[in-house]
Amino acid sequence: MVNSSFTEIYTKFKLNFYRGIFERLKEREGSLSAAEAYSAEVIHALNKPTISQFAEFLQISKSNATYKVNALIKKGFIEKIKSDSDKREFHLHTTEKFMQYYAINQNYIATVMERINNRFTPEELQQFDSMLTIISRELMPEAHVQLHLDGAQEGSGDEQS
Repeated sequence: MVNSSFTEIYTKFKLNFYRGIFERLKEREGSLSAAEAYSAEVIHALNKPTISQFAEFLQISKSNATYKVNALIKKGFIEKIKSDSDKREFHLHTTEKFMQYYAINQNYIATVMERINNRFTPEELQQFDSMLTIISRELMPEAHVQLHLDGAQEGSGDEQS
C-alpha cells in the first residue's frame, strides 16, 4: 500500500518535471539534453560544488565531469566562480537561465504543497513533516549531501512551498 502510493507520487513529480523540460526544449539551439538537465540539477542541489565534488557525487571521472560542466557553461546554464578561500579552486553556480528550467519543478511542488496545506489539519501536517524528515535524514544515507533547497533548511518544518 505505502510502497505503491510513494512510487505513484514520485512518478507524478518526475513526469511533470520531464514534461515541462520537453515543453521548453523544443530542439532550439542552446537547449539542454536530458543528461545535461540532470547534471545541472545535481549541481544546483549540491549547492555550489567543485568539479571534484560533482564528479564524486555522480561517481564519474573528473574528466567526464569536466566535459559535462564545460558543455553546461557553453550553453549558459552554469558558471565557474573562483573560491574566496582558495583561489586555485572553482565552485559551480547555476545561472538565471538554469533557474528558469528549475522553476518548472518548483512551481509544481508549490502547487502540491498548497493543496496539502489546505487539505490536512496542522496536526496531520506536523506528522507528515516529521515522517519526511526521518525519511530524508535517516532512511536515505546513500543520498546524504548538504542539499540546496531554495532557502528552506532540510527538515526544518518550514518547507511550505
